[in-house]
Amino acid sequence: MQMTQRGFTLIEIMVVVVIMGILAALVAPKLMGRTDDARMIAARQDIATIMQGLKLYRLDNQRYPITEQGLQALITKPVTGPDANGWKTGGYLEKVPKDPWGNPYQYLSPGIKGEIDVFSLGADGQPGGDGNDADIGSWEL
Repeated sequence: MQMTQRGFTLIEIMVVVVIMGILAALVAPKLMGRTDDARMIAARQDIATIMQGLKLYRLDNQRYPITEQGLQALITKPVTGPDANGWKTGGYLEKVPKDPWGNPYQYLSPGIKGEIDVFSLGADGQPGGDGNDADIGSWEL
């Protein structure tokens, strides 16, 4: 019994490469447009998580952290501002995430659009804007 080894021919390899190139040309533009949508969805998810931590903080301390205490009050017990006597060891979040564009989330208490506001300034990092540059906030949840 004789075994022969057979490899791929150059033509077969070229056909596969061409097919992969065609598929990439068709799929890549559709995926590229989704990057900004994914970042906006991730920002909304982060804000929802932060809001849950803030609600737990309020349950334990009878108030939300003030603006000056910021979101850091969810990680470490505040040492300035109103007492947080009910603050739970371990905090309310492991860490405060940055928004998908690498900027810190903004926090206002009292808020402009609600009792408290947690928001991202969008892709441009500036207030206002349209599309990818629009602010994404807790008021949208």
